[in-house]
Amino acid sequence: MDHQRSPTPRLLAGLAITLTAVAVYAGFTIVQLQGLEEIQSRTIDRNRIDSLLLLRIQNNLNSMALAMRDMVDASEPYSLAAWQGPFKRIRTDLADALSQEEHSAPEGRDPEQRRYLTVSVSHFWDALDRVFEQARAGQENEARALVRLSLQARQESLATAVARLLVGNNETEKAAAERTRQIYARVTRNVYIFLGAMLVLIVATSLYILQYNRRLFSEVAALAQSRSDLAQQLISMQENTLRSISRELHDEFGQILTAVGAMLHRTEGHAPAGLRADLREVQEIVQSTLEKVRSLSHALHPVILDEVGFEGAVETYLPLLEQRTQIAIRYEKTGMIRELDHTVAIHLYRVLQEALNNVVRHSGSPRAAVRLQYLPASVVLEVEDEGVGFGTREQPGLGLVSMRERGELMKGKVEFLDCAGGGALVRVTVPSIPCEESQAIG
Repeated sequence: MDHQRSPTPRLLAGLAITLTAVAVYAGFTIVQLQGLEEIQSRTIDRNRIDSLLLLRIQNNLNSMALAMRDMVDASEPYSLAAWQGPFKRIRTDLADALSQEEHSAPEGRDPEQRRYLTVSVSHFWDALDRVFEQARAGQENEARALVRLSLQARQESLATAVARLLVGNNETEKAAAERTRQIYARVTRNVYIFLGAMLVLIVATSLYILQYNRRLFSEVAALAQSRSDLAQQLISMQENTLRSISRELHDEFGQILTAVGAMLHRTEGHAPAGLRADLREVQEIVQSTLEKVRSLSHALHPVILDEVGFEGAVETYLPLLEQRTQIAIRYEKTGMIRELDHTVAIHLYRVLQEALNNVVRHSGSPRAAVRLQYLPASVVLEVEDEGVGFGTREQPGLGLVSMRERGELMKGKVEFLDCAGGGALVRVTVPSIPCEESQAIG
């Protein structure tokens, strides 16, 4: 391989230019966002709070108007002095609302508007106090006349002033919204400019490194082959390790737990009546542990392969899976049955498990078909479902990769196909191994 100058300096220069452009754009954007935040906090939020307080003041003024209407109409059998309590509550709430509104008023509001509102409210309460003084002096009619001629007019004037303040707040909010829109427009324009500059820089950098990367393709291919070889070795080591652990669990721990269960059973017959319930409970725990150990042992390595071979293992596994998942599995086998090499049987069994696991987890199919064909020169295992198929997957999962690796270990081929009518088909083809004993399937 010829030695060429490293692209690192040019790439670092391009990175520096990119970072500089990003820093400049980020600084400008931060300034714009700070202005937007100032508008949000100083204008929009403050204006919204002030409008809510003005609505609260307006609600108090409306309550005052209703109360004065009832006072003038004399529809209630009460003297005017009885209205002091409701007006006292309104006065307290109105004073609190005016105090809060004074601190949250927009910065651009005319001080004369605020002064007029404060003075008008003060004059209203002074006039109301005179009304209640006349009422307490027994001058009910004069008091009602003062309400009708003076207080109601003052209340209407206050309501008009508050309405004008609300209108002013709305206009201020519209102006702030327009300023916000302009800031967004400037930021959007700069985003497009920045993206265009970055696109040009990225294209230039990509064209530069494209030629350089071509030289690495052969090395990548060699590394991929090495990875495949390593994966096959890891699968072989994994099977050996799992087989060893499975045998230890099944032979050692299984025998120990069986012996403990037998000893507890014998002890139960000679134990006092008070301890028998506890011994039975311990026996149940031991039996449950034994079943879990056996299940774990079978999951780590299907011992049934060693006992009845591949054919018997498949016939035992499929009904159990069908019962556990409620997926109807149709099993077909054709050709002359012959015993498979033990290593091939293990890999073929693992591929079958993984393919059916994909049916259960991903396909959504209520049915599946397993076909085993003994051909003169090969053995073909097919797992087909009626689900979504492989075409909907963005990338293959680890299960599919594992099946491919196992197919290579068996010197065979694994195919993942989408069926024409919907569904997926996994086909494994391995070379046939000559065997002395075989029998025909009827």
